This record gives sequence, structure tokens and C-alpha cells, in this order.
Amino acid sequence: MPVLDEERHLAASVRMVLQQAYEGEIEVVLALGPSRDATDAVAAGLAEQDPRVRTVANPSGQTPDALNAAIGASSGDVIARVDAHAEIPRDYLSTAVGILDETGADNVGGIMDAKGATPLERAIACAMKSPLGVGGARFHTGGGAGESDTVYLGVFRRSALERVGGYDPHFARAQDWEMNHRIRATGGRVWFTPELVVTYRPRSSLRKLADQYFNYGRWRRVVARQHPGTANARYLAPPAMVLGTVAASALGLAWRPAWLVPAGYAAAVGAGGWLISGTEPAGVRARVPLAIATMHWSWGIGFLTSPASLADRAD
Repeated sequence: MPVLDEERHLAASVRMVLQQAYEGEIEVVLALGPSRDATDAVAAGLAEQDPRVRTVANPSGQTPDALNAAIGASSGDVIARVDAHAEIPRDYLSTAVGILDETGADNVGGIMDAKGATPLERAIACAMKSPLGVGGARFHTGGGAGESDTVYLGVFRRSALERVGGYDPHFARAQDWEMNHRIRATGGRVWFTPELVVTYRPRSSLRKLADQYFNYGRWRRVVARQHPGTANARYLAPPAMVLGTVAASALGLAWRPAWLVPAGYAAAVGAGGWLISGTEPAGVRARVPLAIATMHWSWGIGFLTSPASLADRAD
């Protein structure tokens, strides 16, 4: 578990792991970044209370460094990545290990079930669970079990992680997709199953959501540069939308029919956002188009402005 500034949530997250209905041994390794709150004290208390919990240092605070440090300090043949904000069901490990054995896959993961508390968080959750917001990725929208490019979090065979050298520490974001690509490139299988449902808490503001998706787009461009041919239509749609909408808006200054392009986008997002949130209160439904547009534009701009030097430093 990579941990940074998680004073409020860490104890509950660790408790969910320790209470797993799993017959085998469990160890929990917390990789502690340079937190600005009382996270380290909470982690120390957890380790003191239960010998199955221990900590390792992650001075950089970066997620791939944390994951590699925790994996290196662990001893099991199966490695389960858990985030401090994620809420895993009690049968998560037993189900995942069973599917690893049944399928022969190297990594198993399930659905990232976004759930919000405030009206805006609930709107963001709606956007994150719809193809209109995130495309057709099964770990967002659900679907049948089968091989996948990537999955949420992941329960891995240690042998697969060792085969590919773990997470690439260069990738501040998109490290999961990038490593799963290397697992598949070396003959491994990444398996999605709807049996694993993990509760995810979305960002609390549009500014934080924009920052999240800007960095997703920026680092997905780095993956595309380092692994040519991996940028499919789902990843290229947001930058194409940004370019097309901006170009049409500029052209509209001289040729008014061009304004149909940005108007059409706004109408599609507005109507689509209202439709996909049909069971939510009006206050939530009104915010869903804002969440979708924020995700689209932030990802697209991040992808388009991603500097080539980021990929160069990965070599």
C-alpha cells in the first residue's frame, strides 16, 4: 500500500485488509512517503498492534517507488496492490487468488466502483462509470470477464512482477497501464473480472479532478511514446476533440457555421450527462456535464502538451 497524507483513512484501509476472509497468510506492507500529517504515527501504531503490518520508507513520495519498495519488503507469492482510499470487500483476496489459479493469469483486477458523498462527488462518480466520460474500459464501466489491457489496482503473481522488473519508477502516473503492457508483452495475461468490486472515492472539486485527468493525459502520452502503437481510439478521442473544437471555434470567427462543432459538443455532453445520471437528484444531474467536460478537456490538453522530454527521461 503506497501511503502519503492518509491520517484519516489509513487505519480503516488496513483493517479491511486484515479482516479478509482468506485462508492463507497475509502481510501488509505500508510504503510511507513524506507525509505532512500524522500518517507515520498512525502507521507505527498499526504495526505495533499487529505483527502482520510493517512499514518501509518511500523518500520520494512517488507511487511507483512506493510500490517497488513495498513489493521488495514482502515475501508472498501473490502481491495485492491496495490504495489507502480504496475499500475492498471481505472476499477480495480469496476471490482474486482463486481466479489467478483458475485462469493462469499474471494479474487479476475488477471494477473501480466510484462512489461520492457530496453532489459534485456523486456527479464525478457518474461520469467515471460511463463510457461517455471514460470510454469503454471495463474496470470503469463493467462487462464480462476476460483478458484486458489493464485492470484497477491488481493482484499479481510475484513471478510476473520479477519478470518485468516491477513498476517503472519514471511513470509518476499511468504506471499500472505501462507495467501491465510489459507483462502482456512478455507473454503474460492480465485478467478482468466483474467479481472484484472496489469502492473508489472520487476527487472533491473540479480543480482536483482537472489536475488528475490532466496528468493522466500527460503520462498516457509518455506511454504512447515509449511503447509505439499503444494509443488506441479511446485515448486519442479527447485530444482530437480539443483540437477540433478549438479549431472550429477559431474558424467560427470568420465562418459562423463552424460554431456548430463546439455547440454540438456542449449539447452532447449536456444531454448525455443528464441521461446517464437518471437515478440521481437534480442537483447531481446538473453537475455531471461539468464533470464530463472537465475530464475530456483536461485529459486532451494534458496529452497534447505532454513534453517529449518526459519520454526521453524514461530511457
